[in-house]
Amino acid sequence: MIDVILKKGKEKAALQKHPWIFSGAIDKVKGSPLNGEVVKVLAADKSFLAYGYYNSDSRVAVRLLEWDEEKTIGKDWYHSKLKQSIAARAHVLNNEDTNTCRMVFSEADYLPGLIVDKYANFLSLQILSAGIENVKADIIDILRTELNPAGIFDKSDATARTHEKLELSQGLLWGETPPEFIEVRENGVRYHINIAEGQKSGFYCDQRDNREILAAYTKDREVLDCFCYSGGFTLNSLKNGAKHVTSVDSSALAIETLQHNLGLNGFTEDQQTSIQSDVNKQLRAFKDEERKFDVIILDPPKYAPSRSALDRAARAYKDLNRLGMLLLNPGGIMATYSCSGAVDLETFKQIIAWAALDAGKEVQIIRQFHQPEDHPVRISFPEGEYLKGLLIRVL
Repeated sequence: MIDVILKKGKEKAALQKHPWIFSGAIDKVKGSPLNGEVVKVLAADKSFLAYGYYNSDSRVAVRLLEWDEEKTIGKDWYHSKLKQSIAARAHVLNNEDTNTCRMVFSEADYLPGLIVDKYANFLSLQILSAGIENVKADIIDILRTELNPAGIFDKSDATARTHEKLELSQGLLWGETPPEFIEVRENGVRYHINIAEGQKSGFYCDQRDNREILAAYTKDREVLDCFCYSGGFTLNSLKNGAKHVTSVDSSALAIETLQHNLGLNGFTEDQQTSIQSDVNKQLRAFKDEERKFDVIILDPPKYAPSRSALDRAARAYKDLNRLGMLLLNPGGIMATYSCSGAVDLETFKQIIAWAALDAGKEVQIIRQFHQPEDHPVRISFPEGEYLKGLLIRVL
């Protein structure tokens, strides 16, 4: 096995079990490892630190896997990690109300670059590291054994693959091709989702808990669901007795899928209005119309993919939330989220404070939102805590 030796003083993160070694921390590489090859990482004094995937084309040059030198990184090791990850989610799926869940969450489950989502009897995989790409056949075989899915679909079309010099990939990996719409259940709400054409892995199960929490505030109220996608917040609000929900998304597929889901759950046309439009443009149109709502949900895409984009993202979040505040009735409720890992919770709170100042509004934080337990945050990898949100009352 090839040794990767770190510069003096650069071993601290590895000793604290952070899973990333950046290229600038490496002193020398003894040999020429292939991208994705497992290497042994050593401190400057040649003491063992960990095993990990090497990639000379990535800024994260080594993704650490195992800190026990006696362990062997092979199929049995992957089987053990996958069994552990799957077992931890068993109770999430152990009821009739929910049959969709994230089964593997990359670094948080000690499998950097692997995301596995379960949608009813199908699995959707995202492979984002060269190391996992190299053992894809073993991963598929283990998932077949442990979960017995009808089919496994590859959704490795994320731009993160380009950082590892991997081509984008999508298509059937094993078993049956998923139908155009798979029916899943989450918190007793039924969804038709499209794995092949849908965003990311097909469905945002990271808002499962937050959708249910927010629904409690929507009974008999006028609700605006922005970036509604396939209708998670819309459907939970209607289930809880919202007076009417207006749902906005720029994607025609999202609106089409939402319409399927409304019918699937027995909701009628007079209960909900769908608008295909750019959200910021539509919010300005509502403002010009002097339209008001009792509850507004802002769940935008990732505005800050990296820290270099933080300033631009902060301005975008501020403007979006300012517009939302201006559309609320006095005492109205707004649930606002950020899925940008580069924006921490305290920064997000500050952005909301700036938005309130610009809108001329007083704001109370009444709840904080987080990602659910099937998206765990590994204590040595705080970067995994990407989803945060605030439930605010606007006075």
